Amino acid sequence: MPRRSVVQEKTLPNRTLVVDNGAYTIKAGFSSPSPSLDDCHTIPNCLARERDKKVWVGSEIESIRDFGEVAFRRPVEKGYLVNWEAEKAIWDSTFLGQKARLHCDPHDTNLILTEAPNTTAALQTNCDQVVFEEYEFASYSRHVGPSLNAYHDIQTLFGEPPRDSHLPATPAECLLVIDSGFSHSTVTPLYKGRPIQQAIRRLDIGGKLMTNYLKELLSIRHYNLMNEEHLVNEAKEKVCFVSNAFRQDLERTRKGTSKKGWDEQSNDLDIVVDYVLPDYNAGVHGYVRPHDPSLAARVKKMGAIAHPGGIVEDFMTLGNERFAVPELLFNPTDVGMKEAGLPETVLQSLGGLPPGLWPAMLANIVVVGGNCLIDGFMERLRTEIRQLAPTECVVRISKATDPIKATWLGGANVAADPTVLKTIQVTRQEYLEHGGGWLSKVFAGTTTR
Repeated sequence: MPRRSVVQEKTLPNRTLVVDNGAYTIKAGFSSPSPSLDDCHTIPNCLARERDKKVWVGSEIESIRDFGEVAFRRPVEKGYLVNWEAEKAIWDSTFLGQKARLHCDPHDTNLILTEAPNTTAALQTNCDQVVFEEYEFASYSRHVGPSLNAYHDIQTLFGEPPRDSHLPATPAECLLVIDSGFSHSTVTPLYKGRPIQQAIRRLDIGGKLMTNYLKELLSIRHYNLMNEEHLVNEAKEKVCFVSNAFRQDLERTRKGTSKKGWDEQSNDLDIVVDYVLPDYNAGVHGYVRPHDPSLAARVKKMGAIAHPGGIVEDFMTLGNERFAVPELLFNPTDVGMKEAGLPETVLQSLGGLPPGLWPAMLANIVVVGGNCLIDGFMERLRTEIRQLAPTECVVRISKATDPIKATWLGGANVAADPTVLKTIQVTRQEYLEHGGGWLSKVFAGTTTR
């Protein structure tokens, strides 16, 4: 006589770990009934090796004093997690170490993990196997990172009244998420929290490519900084801005750096600045100051400026590098990449949708990722999308409250609702019973449980 199947209600542990596994940093933290950005911890997602071959893992990198010629090894390449050997070392240090801020027992913990849009099936299978077979988490769900932004109170970003906090965690009906991060930039249309796969578009320009481009420019014009990734990345974050008048600013910097064209009463000083290089021995970080032409002329003769106390100061005069680097997000052809800029990529994404969804998507555009923190980025993006969009559509674009932690907070909002959490999580017992192929179909939404 065949056995009668017994349907048991799924029981999940009370603790849920939300991990936004980004290419540059991991945003991780435990959910709570009322999650906030303070619950999220940011951990460098890399290994670092110093000159003396000492290796630092994850959050240990924050203790490095001298970043000179530090080599970084990142498990995420081009937005995809391809090196689990390095990632496991970082996860072990972050989640399993006895003194770790996010220490947990995977057997008593639910995991919500993000992935990049259009991740290949082979990489998804590797991820599922590591989570359930290596770490043995009690339950697990894998989400396309931008999709979790649908679980914010989106309308408050556009000045609308907040929704009732007692309502369950329901996703926004229509949302267009622009995610510009370290490895790439993506445009992801969401309908009721699920990505519309055929309309997802990707631009292979992110913070990493811009840092590498700035390294080349500085190495040609100033010092050889090709092995100074950390230094150049810090300089990029402090000095770069997006120009709303690229050709005019090019002309201003050309005139402003010439002796004849210099005018202290003009605004050229706003573009041309001096970036003082960090002194790791003295514990001094790099910083920006207004450009002083007379000081720059003396440095050309003397090689460096010595201050009282024997401190030698090296600096670089930066002009069009400041806005030529982030310009790649809007004009990739500047470096020979045959891709459309970010505003055109948004319109290409809309082209993959039914025209009836265009007004709702254009009226609900949310921007996340570290690149949107560059000065002038939002203004330029807003202007160019409005120019390209149909005139009958209302265009509303807003930056998330915290663009770096926004995806994590969306996942924490999901985990805060036990009813919603039960519908999305797959337990380890279910994985062992049905296998990896079934799990992939569940996460893809092509099968039901």
